[in-house]
Order: sequence, then C-alpha cells, then structure tokens
Amino acid sequence: MNFRKIIRWTILMLAAVHGAASGAVQAAPATTFTLKNGMKVIVREDHRSPTAVHMVWYKVGAMDETSGKTGVAHVLEHMMFKGTKTLKPGEFSRRVAALGGRENAFTGKDYTAYYQQIDSSRLEAVIRLESDRMANLVLSKKEFDPEIRVIMEERRWRTEDKASALLYEALYSTAFTAHPYRHPIIGWMNDLQQMRADDARAWYRHWYAPNNATMVVVGDVDAQTVRKLAEKYYGKIPAKALPQRLTHEEPIQRGTRRVTVKAPAENPIVALAFKVPVLRDVEKDDDVYALDVLEAVLSGYDNARLVARLVREDRVAISAGAGYSAVARGTGLFVLSGTPVQGTSAADLEARLRQEVSRVAKEGVTEKELQRVKTQLIASQVYKRDAPFEQAMEIGALEMAGIGHAKKERLIERLKAVTSQQVQAVAEKYFGDDALTVATLVPLRLDQTAQGKNKK
Repeated sequence: MNFRKIIRWTILMLAAVHGAASGAVQAAPATTFTLKNGMKVIVREDHRSPTAVHMVWYKVGAMDETSGKTGVAHVLEHMMFKGTKTLKPGEFSRRVAALGGRENAFTGKDYTAYYQQIDSSRLEAVIRLESDRMANLVLSKKEFDPEIRVIMEERRWRTEDKASALLYEALYSTAFTAHPYRHPIIGWMNDLQQMRADDARAWYRHWYAPNNATMVVVGDVDAQTVRKLAEKYYGKIPAKALPQRLTHEEPIQRGTRRVTVKAPAENPIVALAFKVPVLRDVEKDDDVYALDVLEAVLSGYDNARLVARLVREDRVAISAGAGYSAVARGTGLFVLSGTPVQGTSAADLEARLRQEVSRVAKEGVTEKELQRVKTQLIASQVYKRDAPFEQAMEIGALEMAGIGHAKKERLIERLKAVTSQQVQAVAEKYFGDDALTVATLVPLRLDQTAQGKNKK
C-alpha cells in the first residue's frame, strides 16, 4: 500500500488545520512513554466515536536493504500474516475480522507498519495479536515459497505491466546512483527470484524488536489503560541489539540525467526530478517549508498553476502536477510531471513545466495566492482531523522520519511564516540543470511490444 501521497501532505495539512476557522477540530495532545525494553508508545485520546486505531511502526524499510536483497522488507510484511507459534497461517486476519475490525500493513522506503481499526472495547485483543507476531513469527519454507510467487506476480501487474510505474521506477533508479532510494520497494525481479525464506527470517530477527518499534493508538481510549496493555503484552518482549545502520549519502549530481522508457501506453509521460533537501532540523531547515508551499502553489488544489496554465489555458497537457515530500529519512526529490496533448511533444511539455517554476523564481507568488493555497488545503485536508486513522498516520510518519510528533506545533508556526520571497528563492535555487533527472515514457502499441519480444 502506497502512503507516499498521504505523508507528503502531513506538514501542509497541519498548517492548514491550525489556520482554519475557530470551528475546526483540533487534535488532543498525545501521551508518550517508553517501555523498559525501549518500545515507544504514543496515545492520542479521541472520544468522538467508540473506535480505536492500533498501529505498530518498525523503523526499517526498503532503504535499509542491500543490493541483491531488495524487496525483503515488503516480503516480510507479507509473511507476518502467515502464522505464529500459536496462530495458523491467515488466522491473524480471520480473528481481527471476527472482532469486527479491519487490518492491513504497508511498507515504505523508511519504515514498515501494521495496523488494526477496531471497536475500542476490542483493543486488548488486537494488541495481544500484534505483540504475538512481533515475538513469535513462524516463517516456514512451506508458506514462503508460494508467497514469494504471489509477490513476483504483484510486481508484474503493478509495475512491469504498468507503463507509468515503469517510468517512475526508472526515474528513481537514474536520479539516485548510490542511495538505496534507487531501489523499488517491491524489489527487483531478479532479487525476488533468488530470495529464500532464510533472507526473510534474518530480516525479522535483525529488525523486528520492541526497541525498533513505535506503537501508536488513537481513538476512544484511556492513555493509562493503554499503557498497562502495552506493558502487559509488548513489555515482556526482550530488546535486541540492532544492526548498525548504514549511512547513505548520494554523491553530488554534476549534470542532467535522462532515461527513456518504452512501454505499451496510450500517451507519453514526462517526469522531472530535482534533488532538494528534506526536513532534518525544525529550526534550521528553512527551505523545506518554502518547498512545501511551492508544491502547493503548483499543484496543491484544483486550479493550481500547472493545471490552470498547462491544461486549461494553453491546452498543452492532458494532466500536470508536482510532488514533494519533506518527511523522509533519505534524500528528497521534487517532481514535476505531465502528459502532453496530441501535437505537443514530451520535450515541449518538459520545457513548459520548467517555465512555470522559472516564473515563480522571477516573479514570486502573491500574498493573495499564498492565502488561497492555505484555504484550499483547509478545505481538502481538515477532515483528516476527524479520522483516527489519519491522526495515527500523521504521528507515525513524523516519528519514523526522526522529527517527532511533539514538534508539530513548531512545524505549523514555521510553515505559517513562509513568505512569497522565500518561495521565490527556493524556485530559483533548486531547479537548475545540474540537479535534474528527466524520465520520458515513449508509448508503444501492443503489436510493437509483441514484435520486440519475438526478436529476443
């Protein structure tokens, strides 16, 4: 499950909610404590409905993998549903369903997380289940072999048979030469074909420990009761000596990189990725706040600049957008993308996308436009404060990035203070040729694809 877009909005959503009218819902402060084994627990009480969300986030994801073992974090996510010393394969999900809840998991580049949404009266039952598989997973070859084939098939239909997914996979693998963000979360097919149950067992043994996990509970709960439950079930799991985390520093890019992907598709696509900073220090990293606002100005609402000018006014694109995540453990990318209309080349659209950023660099944005961005963000994002799941996502994402959910109020203040001049400055600073990677999709007809395969 891809939560990149949700996380991308986290900080902007916080600012929008803070600036909303007095009737907007404000989240209650969270209670935080750490168990003796090092597991962090964060509880936010929200008594508006008798439900609760229980999440466990492990600070390990695709960026912690090594070459030849890509995809193992996601593989283990699958295997976590395949039985423990006390539960048969699939029984975890059946029990949560029998309790009237729903559950799932997701793997990112920076983390892996598991969650259940349940009636708050059934919270203890899902805590018991989740703590069991933290400590007692049974990872058998019998279950692994068919599941790795399922994952390989997932890669085929989600990536290899999907032109846009192939394009973005190529974009990241070209933009990054050393940083593990160059690898897809699902892994390269060759690595999946060679993966064995022992690889997943080693990943589980090394990284799945209470001192590498954060438990988040949001909903109709009492924080002290949750603390007792956490101590009862998670507190008895011993801490582990975690592997030394490798530090990854992407070498300085010294010129534009280009990659072309040919795949069956109706239309071409062009995607431009610029290397930009992400949030490390809430007080010092001024540019990330301005980059967040720039992303919203370009693509943050229905009539933002890219859509208004390229799609509606000039009609050179079928679609156009921008994406940036300030919340990440690794190096950041600011992506511009679009699909040209017939008669407009991908190169022409590439130039037009860059022109819109250059316009901001030369002219800035008006105060009226800044306020409109915040108003639009309020209208589209404030509802998340009513959803325990989105609150839990917000907390977990900030924790995994090393920022910490407790700093959110300061993030709001910093973002509210962004000026037009700051937005103009980052548009001028980060969007030059030397930091640029361009990926272009060249669409093929199905008969061309078949001919290409026959030539091999």
